[in-house]
Amino acid sequence: MPQKRRSQSWTELKQAGNERFKAGQYGEAVSLYSQAINALHKSGQKNQEDLSILHSNRAASYLKDGNCSECIKDCTTSLELAPFGIKALLRRATAYEALERYRQAYVDYKTALQIDCNLPAAHDGTNRMTKALTDIDGPSWREKLPPIPTVPIAMKQKLVQSASPAPTVQQNGTQENSNQVVGDVKKAKLLKEEGNAFVKKGEHKKAIEKYTQSLSQDSTEITTYTNRALCYLSLKMYKEAVRDCEKALQLDSANIKALYRRAQAYMGLKDKRACVEDLNSLLKIEPNNTAAQKLLQEIQKMK
Repeated sequence: MPQKRRSQSWTELKQAGNERFKAGQYGEAVSLYSQAINALHKSGQKNQEDLSILHSNRAASYLKDGNCSECIKDCTTSLELAPFGIKALLRRATAYEALERYRQAYVDYKTALQIDCNLPAAHDGTNRMTKALTDIDGPSWREKLPPIPTVPIAMKQKLVQSASPAPTVQQNGTQENSNQVVGDVKKAKLLKEEGNAFVKKGEHKKAIEKYTQSLSQDSTEITTYTNRALCYLSLKMYKEAVRDCEKALQLDSANIKALYRRAQAYMGLKDKRACVEDLNSLLKIEPNNTAAQKLLQEIQKMK
């Protein structure tokens, strides 16, 4: 008789899901995370933290696949199991924003900033939501917000200590030595500041070197990509600028600077259609952006 195949443990299914996610196979990742959730329930283990991570990981896969409603459901479950998880908050905020539920997105971005005030994705998201809600509701927009939960100090300290670095929306459950990560982030920040200083002097090649070194220490810093893209634009290295903007947009799909600079790069490459698409995307997020309006007028005159 053929031997019965051993069923995979929830940890094996989770790892397989992580691998599919990294490979961009988001539908398969959803299936594997779902199997892992079921296996964890059947195992009888009541590990709320592990279950929270699985729901958050599945939410990331749904988000990448454009299924924002399911992403929100999973993030909500994840946050019920482990309150104030940064990844789940950012993923849910991104999904709310995509569905134009700006008030809920604002609340999640602001809650994430209570835990870590240095999160670029949360800062950028809060700024976008502030502009969107001001346009919709006028100066009194804050009066229409749902309550913003207060993160208890003890909970904040626990979350900060346990965080690997502050995660982005796309990261999916990897663990690193926290001391090394903190050191890398500090090095990256210093190198980025050196790059900024070179930009102010107009020394764009030297700035690119510093930004490249910075990204080797921390590849999740959005503004380093958009800053390096600016340097590439100054040197008319348009393809390189497009690549950097694409990396920034993978981390924050509605980043204004990345959309604008990629539009500039496409204009330099004479790709009118792609340039117009980026500018239209930007103006949906920030309708009164005069620089984008002006560039759109210029590109539409091109033959």
